[in-house]
Amino acid sequence: MEITSLNNDLVKDIVRLQQKKYRDESGKFILEGLKAIEEAFNSDIEIEYIFVTKEKASHYSFLDEKVIYTTPLVLNKLSTTDSVPDAVAVGYQKKFSEEILKEAKRVALFENIKDLGNLGTILRTATAFSLDAIILYGNTVDLYNPKCVRASVGNLWKTPVFQTKELNFLSKYFINFKRIATLPKSDESTYLRDFQTEGNTLVMFGAEADGLSEELIKFSTDKITIEMDSSKVESLNLSMSAGIIFYKLFLL
Repeated sequence: MEITSLNNDLVKDIVRLQQKKYRDESGKFILEGLKAIEEAFNSDIEIEYIFVTKEKASHYSFLDEKVIYTTPLVLNKLSTTDSVPDAVAVGYQKKFSEEILKEAKRVALFENIKDLGNLGTILRTATAFSLDAIILYGNTVDLYNPKCVRASVGNLWKTPVFQTKELNFLSKYFINFKRIATLPKSDESTYLRDFQTEGNTLVMFGAEADGLSEELIKFSTDKITIEMDSSKVESLNLSMSAGIIFYKLFLL
């Protein structure tokens, strides 16, 4: 099959997936470039179809029956990047069963994340440290936004992700966990270097600007702070903080 017109109905449908509304309605999302498409395929993401030029089609032989030949102009219209990718694919969003949480031991929660790049990097980092699940709590940016998909570098589907706005959901699955709030230094918090945890652990991170809500601070059993030279730097990037804490709590 070949599509070369910018006004093709299927092309228009894919362009709509650049908007959250249409991703939510369809349960689909956009993948751009070989790394993301290959990783999605290897993670059992169902690929509906892939647009690629004939010159690059051999790189995507694993999706041969899904291939639609096209032009760089069409790829440019479908893509959300400044440079035209080799291919653009449409996949179905992956849904995880909450049964996974009954067996989870190492879980991180992120509240009200606003930065798509941060979220993608966090998902990549969670995979690197073998977390069992990620909880996105409150009003968080869209997991399947193309920028987040790109920032995760093919790791969007390797750690189960669950989204909720309900404290009751957290109580249902994590009431018997050590629940760690990450906070600025206070009399109630322990420096990360002095903190040890064993058994089931939920570590909770607040939004980039606002930190953890009082609701989640009250839900915590422990409070920790990353020690640093606060006379020069007020705070760390959220994804950087997550990487440091994952390393200390889940690897050492």
